[in-house]
Amino acid sequence: MPLRTDVRTDVRTDVRTDVRTDVVVTDLRAEHGDPHLGLGTARPRLSWITRPTGATPASWHQSGYEVLITTVPAADRSGRAPTWSSGRIASGDSVLVPWPAAALGSRQRVRVQVRTWGTDQDNPTAFSAPLVLEAGLLDPSDWVAAPVGPDWDEDPGEDHRPALLRRRFSLPGPVARARLHVSAHGLHEVELNGQRVGDEVLAPGWTSYAHRLRYRTHDVTALLRQGENALGAWLADGWYRGRYGTHGGNRNLYGQRTALIAQLEVDLTDGRRVVVATGAGAGEDDHAWRAAHGPISASSLYDGEHHDARLELSDFSTAGFDDSGWAGVRRYERDPATLVAADGPPVRCTQEVLPVAVLTSPSGATILDFGQNLTGRLRIRVRGQAGQRVRLRHAEVLQDGELYTRPLQSAAATDTYVLAGGGPDGEPEVWEPRFTMHGFRYAEVTGWPGRLGEGDVVARVHHSDMARTGWFSCSDERLNRLHENVVWSMRSNFVDIPTDCPQRDERLGWTGDIQVFGPTAAFLYDCSGFLASWLGDVAAEQLEDGTVPWYVPMIPAQFWDPPQPGAVWGDVAVLLPHVLHERYGDTGLLRRQYASAKAWVDLVERLAGPSRLWNTGLQLGDWLDPAAPPEEPAAARTDKYLVATAYFAHSARTLARTAQVLGEQEDAARYGRLARQVREAFVAEHVTADGRLSSDAQTAYALAIVFDLLPRDLRAAAGRRLAELVAGDGHRVATGFAGVNLVTDALTLTGHDATAHALLTETGCPSWLYQVAMGATTTWERWDSMLPDGTVNPGHMTSFNHYALGSIADWMHRTVAGLASAAPGYRRLLVRPRPGAALDSAAARHETPYGTAAVSWRRAGERLVVVVDVPLGVSASIDLPNRPITEVGAGRHRFEVTAAPANDTATATCAGDASALQPA
Repeated sequence: MPLRTDVRTDVRTDVRTDVRTDVVVTDLRAEHGDPHLGLGTARPRLSWITRPTGATPASWHQSGYEVLITTVPAADRSGRAPTWSSGRIASGDSVLVPWPAAALGSRQRVRVQVRTWGTDQDNPTAFSAPLVLEAGLLDPSDWVAAPVGPDWDEDPGEDHRPALLRRRFSLPGPVARARLHVSAHGLHEVELNGQRVGDEVLAPGWTSYAHRLRYRTHDVTALLRQGENALGAWLADGWYRGRYGTHGGNRNLYGQRTALIAQLEVDLTDGRRVVVATGAGAGEDDHAWRAAHGPISASSLYDGEHHDARLELSDFSTAGFDDSGWAGVRRYERDPATLVAADGPPVRCTQEVLPVAVLTSPSGATILDFGQNLTGRLRIRVRGQAGQRVRLRHAEVLQDGELYTRPLQSAAATDTYVLAGGGPDGEPEVWEPRFTMHGFRYAEVTGWPGRLGEGDVVARVHHSDMARTGWFSCSDERLNRLHENVVWSMRSNFVDIPTDCPQRDERLGWTGDIQVFGPTAAFLYDCSGFLASWLGDVAAEQLEDGTVPWYVPMIPAQFWDPPQPGAVWGDVAVLLPHVLHERYGDTGLLRRQYASAKAWVDLVERLAGPSRLWNTGLQLGDWLDPAAPPEEPAAARTDKYLVATAYFAHSARTLARTAQVLGEQEDAARYGRLARQVREAFVAEHVTADGRLSSDAQTAYALAIVFDLLPRDLRAAAGRRLAELVAGDGHRVATGFAGVNLVTDALTLTGHDATAHALLTETGCPSWLYQVAMGATTTWERWDSMLPDGTVNPGHMTSFNHYALGSIADWMHRTVAGLASAAPGYRRLLVRPRPGAALDSAAARHETPYGTAAVSWRRAGERLVVVVDVPLGVSASIDLPNRPITEVGAGRHRFEVTAAPANDTATATCAGDASALQPA
């Protein structure tokens, strides 16, 4: 990295300059924040938050910043590390700002600090605490490792026993720094000198392996020593070659052999580098790797894991272990261009849950109730004789007091542990499966020796370890439970990819589900890196004609194979990047996904033809409309081609906005024209002169209103008709996936707040609170996954842990509590609470890229008291009932207005301008 002439070689000299102390720079991060080790880009974008420490003026905004970058050497050598300064950069940006210096090289390690200037004075803040960044292997030529796996014959038509791999190696001197870059064909866990490396599970996760195989970089300096060492690994089938998919699934989706790809790079204190890599060369190095079977006799993501503790080799990853009886390994061809650094958090255990009850079923079985439907697995602590077998069977629900497994379809969801044996008085054996995952609330325990004690069985919750960023609460505990159910369903299904359900033989990355749930997800958790990674697979799996698969990664022979274009689902290519830009300010993601988004809209334009009506081909439409028969989930009240054309118009308009953001003016004009043409065709085909739609159904009106497809003079009539339909249905939900995230917004946009609140708080089936009344702890796939008599819906696909119907939470955040983004990354807030008549209070809080934003309101007699927290550098538009709209700056603000309850006589603030309140 070249140095400027104004280099500071010691940032401590800055203490001699005048710095402002009422503002500090915190939360410095690169890209999406996790990981900072093994970055996959040479120019990581930087973000930070400027927070007040005292009476900072509300008008304070950043006017400039400076970045210091200090090279961190691999070894501790004498001499001062060079520090580069950007100098003062005039900019108010602090979210995903461009890397200001020379590009990083592979493995380069730097320490970054930032300080800022405000608009009100010349003195800068102090420099932030340092952030240490380290680049990964940025060029395919950096990889010398190749995949290696056990050299024994296996039947490709069966599940395979997970294997153990190991090799010894020697280090000729003390270790200064060591990095392990690792991935696998299959799933892996790695050990060094008997110690587990990292805490992630199901690594390297599931991507479109032929295009993108993720690797992670681990700091293993503390696990190595001068002299003899050993590297060991567990390998299992996972998604790579295990049985996966519905109706029995398929095997060997990506290959017939599991393999480890590991490159251990050790920098010694004398400056030498030792590289230990799989498949790195011929001769002795290749033969140093050895393989054997371990204690796991079977492992499947669907069916569970079987572990015989009598076969454990607890010291197999130590240097002194005798592997003379082990088999050799086989080297496989590699494509290093597919290896990409992880850009989001791994799957980890994030919580432990104890049983709330131990039940005895009518058949005499012991069933543990954990009180919460979740995704994870059980850890047991057990004493007994060698050979005793404990079986753990999982399910989401009970029926007639017994574990009910029909909704699992062909997934066995059963783990088995065979005790090594120390007797009832010996040390307890502690075990948890390694390479499986289950969706469950209940577990049936069979073969337990003796009596179950407290803490003997613990449910460990696993999901991608995203940071929580959003919270909601109100005076109605039923709505609080509903919101908590939404959170749990997101946690349960954000397991490396956004899945549909965690329990049955499916667990696929359905594109339509996350398209409707994306805004809710982006409020509740920082899923920027998680979804950016998945969108990379969406683009990779997209067909040459622009077709987006129904689910990503795409696996064959499941549903509608080969993939066919379908509205709502395929529109994820346009709409989800837009959501992430609105919520995180990530223009880079918009640019990266732009070609994918254009390909989708261009495809639909060709399919619609000159008529601009998409009225041909397979469509799932308003999937799982509650009126649809159990075995015909696409048989909705709303015409599927009305849905398709509405989404065509919406995606074309959204793409035009994306093009505008990216400076693609010709595209912005082209897709803007296309959106207007589709809108006109929609009106001519589906709208009558009095504002009625060809499908007189809730979803049809919700789409037309929220997507702004109606002439201005017909919007009010459409809103009234929607409110009539909702009231006529007893304020029960009558939408499926295509309308569930829009119906309350449509009512709000047209001045029917009371109807929207009545829809939210109805308890009859189908409704959101019906699920709560039935004891749900997650949101369901079907509105009536469990029928009022306590039996499970007879439909073939019935899950109790889906997030799509939980997309209502986005409206709860933006309208019930009143906290919304009005500019990308929450640079500007819209505070617009519309209290329901039955609520006494509500609150929402969100950790925006600029800091904490919060809104709370409560009734005080006939007054409504509203408190708003605005982060530094952010402004807010305050839109309260019976009060003119007010613009405020940073700080805490308190307002009192007349506490008019929600009603259907008020005029919507943005009537005629759906984009202002449209869910971002």
